[in-house]
Amino acid sequence: MVHRVSVVVLFLTVYLGLCLSSHAYVLDDKAGLGRVFDGVGGLSGGGATSRLLVNYAEPYRSQVLDFLFKPNFGASLQILKVEIGGDAQTTDGTEPSHMHYENDENYFRGYEWWLMKEARKRNPNITLIGLPWAFPGWVGHGKDWPYDFPDITAAYVVKWILGAKQYHDLDIQYVGVRFVDVINCAPIWNERIYNSKYIKLLRYTLDKNGLERVRIIASDNLWEPIALSLLLDPELSKAVDVIGAHYPGTNTVTDALKTQKKLWSSEDYSTFNDEVGGGCWARILNQNYVNGHMTATISWNLVASYYQELPFGRDGLMTAEEPWSGNYVVESPIWITAHTTQFTQPGWTYLQTVGHLAQGGSYVALTDGSGNLTVVVETMTRDHSVCIRPPLPQFNVTSQNATFQLKGTFAYIKELQVWRSQFNFKTKKSVFFQKLTPVKLLDGSFTLNVAEDEVYTVTTITTGRKGSYPNPPPSARFPKVYKDNFNVRNPPFTEAPDFADQTGVFEYYINLTDPGPHIFTLRQVLTERPVTWATDADQTVSVIGDYLWQNLTVTCDVFMESITSGVFIAARVDKGGQSVRSANGVFFWVFADGTYKVTNDIAGQTVLAEGQSGTRTYGWYTLSLTVKGQYASGQLNGYPLWKNAVVLTPNNGWAAIGTHSFELAQFDNFAVVAE
Repeated sequence: MVHRVSVVVLFLTVYLGLCLSSHAYVLDDKAGLGRVFDGVGGLSGGGATSRLLVNYAEPYRSQVLDFLFKPNFGASLQILKVEIGGDAQTTDGTEPSHMHYENDENYFRGYEWWLMKEARKRNPNITLIGLPWAFPGWVGHGKDWPYDFPDITAAYVVKWILGAKQYHDLDIQYVGVRFVDVINCAPIWNERIYNSKYIKLLRYTLDKNGLERVRIIASDNLWEPIALSLLLDPELSKAVDVIGAHYPGTNTVTDALKTQKKLWSSEDYSTFNDEVGGGCWARILNQNYVNGHMTATISWNLVASYYQELPFGRDGLMTAEEPWSGNYVVESPIWITAHTTQFTQPGWTYLQTVGHLAQGGSYVALTDGSGNLTVVVETMTRDHSVCIRPPLPQFNVTSQNATFQLKGTFAYIKELQVWRSQFNFKTKKSVFFQKLTPVKLLDGSFTLNVAEDEVYTVTTITTGRKGSYPNPPPSARFPKVYKDNFNVRNPPFTEAPDFADQTGVFEYYINLTDPGPHIFTLRQVLTERPVTWATDADQTVSVIGDYLWQNLTVTCDVFMESITSGVFIAARVDKGGQSVRSANGVFFWVFADGTYKVTNDIAGQTVLAEGQSGTRTYGWYTLSLTVKGQYASGQLNGYPLWKNAVVLTPNNGWAAIGTHSFELAQFDNFAVVAE
């Protein structure tokens, strides 16, 4: 009976396989090759997307970095693109500039330097890219536009590249030029003029400083108008090496192809990293080349290492948002990336014989020119591969047999390694990056029986590996009792742990004028609004903690440094990132004119209480804010200042500190006790 069942199963397997649609695809280099492959990468910044990663304890921080960058281990990323910090909100937070002011240079602010060095430590050949999203206010000379004085802007960017080499021995290979259409809603024709003048001057400034090797990506946003501008302006065309587009939907435009420049998807993905997000990434990694001739694809973002309730939570290749617990999650996009990166290198070349499968899906093939071949096949269905943008048209994918015939240089290959990922949206028991039995070629061909929602890599490369570590600690909420006195003499980073700046820049500071207990503090250092494309608040603010906090007490010592100053501590702050201007919560303010105010919003429009506080500049004051249920109370220097203010909304949110405007102020002995 057992034998009869086995025979029936075998018969059905063969029968079903024969019933599948079968098509043949030729892989041949005889007629020449396609474009040169430039790599797959991740983007840290735009903004503050790696903020919490730096606060992880070892060994967990290094493990996350290994999954991202270590060759033949995890994603094995070939490109790292970072934000050139501009002191402004650029999606999920602010990143500090190397030049807060015109006469200020500091190449140790922030964490992107550290991240680049860690990436290069694991992969010495990684391609490094810098791109400014925003600029310090002085660059714009009072305008919210950085290109009226292109020589100043070019010098500012070039100094960052020179500083990377001088202070960190980092060679930046590409720099992006981003002209965002939301800045002052600049008309397209004016934007083209700005593009041309600034890009040419940037190229001149790079060359003048011995940086001829640094290539320019433009406009690092849209295909047009830069593509047409390159066709019309030979001098501009000479300055630009790569046309970079954001979220191109796997398509390019005719003018971009006519330029014969490298075409990159220089920012893509930006999708929640569940399995649909993994499907999105699998589809675009292949089809960006098949449909759009793009030879590099860079994920925004590299790692979701910011508070999940900020905009675009978990839109990274993996998740590392709990430094307090050590928990991190290796999400499906890591292994989808490995299907390409572990079996190719920048400098390999696409074959001309790439395309779409007859029953849906796509395939690409690449070679190193020395006989090695890698083929990546994906059959992601439409509903299981939707990216956050742009809208995805309807299409169909069904199971199929795909026979690949190797010709030309590859005709003599006898065996290929096989790796497979299977998404299973019904059982939720997907299998990623599984090594299968090598396939033997018969007369130079092999056949894959490809089901829906699968990714295959078939390759001559034998070094692939699915790296692993013991499970990290379990997930945990932010500690209910938290204290930081900022007493760090030589901090490894300029930011205090777990604080996420949403407008303004809060840095460790040594207060040499205070011989008392407030020598080491946290200081908000910006005195003018940056040039920004996102909606920074008019106030500065840094959030921390558990977004689900409801009943809590926030305490902090504060110090105002100008006669127009105002500072606050806050609870239940409900918005950050691009929405920070409309943040609500309970904000307890004191001002240097001797008054206080309690508001239900960061803008200070909804006043819950106000009165006299006696606060002045250049004196330390201890503020304490307690919120419980629908009531809030505040203390100044341990004495009640106001009580029982009615708070109807919001019900929960982060704790925060901040200032009334872009002004110098210091904070010390921060503490939270939550129920």
